[in-house]
Amino acid sequence: MYDFEYLPDTAFADAQWRKSSRSNPQPDCVELAEVNGVIGVRDSKVPDRAMLQFSKSEMAAFIAAVKDGEFDHFTA
Repeated sequence: MYDFEYLPDTAFADAQWRKSSRSNPQPDCVELAEVNGVIGVRDSKVPDRAMLQFSKSEMAAFIAAVKDGEFDHFTA
């Protein structure tokens, strides 16, 4: 079971989307925004397409796993 309720994409219409400062000078990257405790993730190249949504705890677990090197094999 999920620990949050998915929001309609329209809930993110006025959200302040952010991308990593490390993505420069590349214009194409992943962007994140938070609305009511839900983290939206979208592709900056196609911002009108569907996004993924995660709870703060899910995002924290993902970031911790990245920092721990759990996904390093994808870049080798």
